[in-house]
Amino acid sequence: MSTILAIETSADLASAALLSNGALTVRESAGVANHSQTILPMVQELLRDAGVALADCDAIAFGSGPGSFTGVRTACGIAQGLAFGAELPLLPTVTLLALARACHEQSGAAEVLAIIDARMGEVYWAQYRFGTDADWQIVVEPTLSSASDVAAIGTPVACGNGLKAYEPDFAGRAFFEKTWADLVPHAAQVATLGATAFARGDGVYADAAEPLYLRNKVALTTSERMAKAEAARRETA
Repeated sequence: MSTILAIETSADLASAALLSNGALTVRESAGVANHSQTILPMVQELLRDAGVALADCDAIAFGSGPGSFTGVRTACGIAQGLAFGAELPLLPTVTLLALARACHEQSGAAEVLAIIDARMGEVYWAQYRFGTDADWQIVVEPTLSSASDVAAIGTPVACGNGLKAYEPDFAGRAFFEKTWADLVPHAAQVATLGATAFARGDGVYADAAEPLYLRNKVALTTSERMAKAEAARRETA
């Protein structure tokens, strides 16, 4: 069995996980403004408590995005630094897939719609289908859109904080009746997915790992915010 260290900092919850000898251990920290200050101590604690040296790991998985611009850069940068020092491959893992995997584990749903709050009136979302062997298929590729433009195929179970952030946009829609709105991407699922990716030989060199960005701009200008507010006002008038 492979030993996978995982890091996930794309959301408000920062987490680290170690999958070793089939056992999964995790550490997490919520409500911290700067995940870069907390993730390394969590990693060190995980390895120390498990009696595993970083060099003994087979690979490092990290939540590559989409998500918080700073958060996905933090996960990628820290994973690269650790991988360079220990000469380990990296396993970039899509955060929406990790979120969908968590929903699948919690609900048993085979069709999952993962929705993450992207701020600025938008969401990151994707749809996945899980098989009996916990394998998965991409039904809808990771997408950035307004909440009202999320277009599920069929009636998947929906999950993610985007459901809470834009609840009025999802109310009454078919997939809103079965939701797991409290779930966020977590290193536990990043580690599990990373182990599968490692078995397939999907590891990359540290300098080749990159975050997954679906949005080039991370903030609206004042004029853009005013224009957006005015458009919203006209729609409700």
